[in-house]
Amino acid sequence: MTDDNEFVFAALGGLGEIGMNCALYGYGPPRARKWLMVDLGVAFAGDELPGIDLLLPEVGFIEKVKKDLAGIVITHAHEDHIGALAELWPSLGARVYASPFSAGLAEARRLGEPGAPKIPIEIVRPGDRVAIGPFDVEFVRVAHSIPESSALAIRTPAGLVVHTGDWKIDQTPVIGATTDEARLQALGDEGVLALVCDSTNVLREGESPSERDVAATLKDLVGKAKGRVVVTTFASNVARLRSAAEAGLAAGRQVCIVGRAMERVVAVARELGMLDGVPQFLGMDAYQRLPRDKILALATGSQGEPRAALARMSDDDHPTAELSPGDTVIFSSRTIPGNEKAVGKIINAFAAAGVQVITDRHALVHVSGHPRRAEVAKMYGWLRPRMAVPAHGEALHLSEHLAFARALGVPQTLRAFNGDLVRFAPGELSTIGKVDHGRRLKDGDILLPAGQECVGQRRRLSFAGVVSIAIALTPKGEMAGDPDVMIAGLPERTRDGAAIDAIIDAAIFEAFESLPRGKRRDADFLSTAIERSVRGSVGAVWGKKPQVHALVVEV
Repeated sequence: MTDDNEFVFAALGGLGEIGMNCALYGYGPPRARKWLMVDLGVAFAGDELPGIDLLLPEVGFIEKVKKDLAGIVITHAHEDHIGALAELWPSLGARVYASPFSAGLAEARRLGEPGAPKIPIEIVRPGDRVAIGPFDVEFVRVAHSIPESSALAIRTPAGLVVHTGDWKIDQTPVIGATTDEARLQALGDEGVLALVCDSTNVLREGESPSERDVAATLKDLVGKAKGRVVVTTFASNVARLRSAAEAGLAAGRQVCIVGRAMERVVAVARELGMLDGVPQFLGMDAYQRLPRDKILALATGSQGEPRAALARMSDDDHPTAELSPGDTVIFSSRTIPGNEKAVGKIINAFAAAGVQVITDRHALVHVSGHPRRAEVAKMYGWLRPRMAVPAHGEALHLSEHLAFARALGVPQTLRAFNGDLVRFAPGELSTIGKVDHGRRLKDGDILLPAGQECVGQRRRLSFAGVVSIAIALTPKGEMAGDPDVMIAGLPERTRDGAAIDAIIDAAIFEAFESLPRGKRRDADFLSTAIERSVRGSVGAVWGKKPQVHALVVEV
């Protein structure tokens, strides 16, 4: 390695937050560095961003040097790792490397979304080793809650860095093989410069239970159930879908799918042999014609998504799937932070209707796909890295992971956040600068940069409503008829019973009549005066000031 060649790392998402994972590894001199992107995921927007569906990483930094982007590697097919690919790949254009399952889901999604780009994907499998620009990338098998997950051994002339992606140690997975302990130990023997490791469950002691334990619990619960049984989980968790289906079949039930996202995953999984031995699932017609105690439905909507099958069933709004007192719904999932209210609403609706609800508070119906502390300690023991940079977690997770790595004896540790440019080599592990980062907002079919005024306006509208006023003026500066007023989101009456619309009308005429005729003919001046008058008058009687828009035209 020449003196000016550096091996660096920067995250555009996933460090200091859960989700929206996007990492960059760079090698070469600062002015001619080549880049490798690892994952390109989304996060879900909260109530603070009304109307926004998804959050995507801001990739402007790498777009500016996209000729130096050697490739995009996908560790696995969860949305927080692959969900932004279709939206952002056209502006990047680099070759994509992904497993058969990840590529299959990306293609199935493309076929379901008119106008989605056709992305050339090079298929890679655990054990493969691919040259991508100056990077030698080896895909190492790890267990996770989705098939075909890989850690990455990224080699450059400056050394070997291991990027774990999402992983756990599961000695009895339902689908797929175990985490490749022997290969990871061999990498440790080779010499690992740095480990960039999953921090999601580092706050929890011990090891995560096995997927096989959940399968046994589901078999017991379904076997005891009397009416219909609905199991909801992450659509991408093929192992869980298989376990639930086998539990239903063992209890003499027929299995049907409720939800398009799950149908897509099942189609890809069957094509790749992951559901071999499990009979074809039935359509929704079976849900209606079979006896209640002969049905097990796999449904989308475990996170409370309002348009998903489960939410519609809880509202008694699904066209074909209904539930009755005595039926059972099993939430074989965890609630992602931020979704608690939506999930709670569904659970309460089922409870009110006499439907039994079982969650991970009642039984072992879900296990995490991420490692607890004892598993993280094993990973460090296998790899024995000289440096550690915690990843995939909020600030608390990263801080705890940092302290844990130090306690395990890692010589050099560093806590980085999105945008930090970290240098592995040459020299000591250090932060050497910043790269542009942030987020883009998926607003319907449009991508918006963060900080768009329209989102702030929506927040204000949701808080205090809007008043729209249209006024026609004669050339002499008189009103040509009554103003046209539209009110949305305001109460009809004040606390004292006065009509809000009358107060608004009075404020309009008061502002108009207070102006000399010359000022009235100035449309901008008049509209500003009316907006100020209405906002102040409503605020005085309501305690909130609405958005007010006045349009003045001359006729």
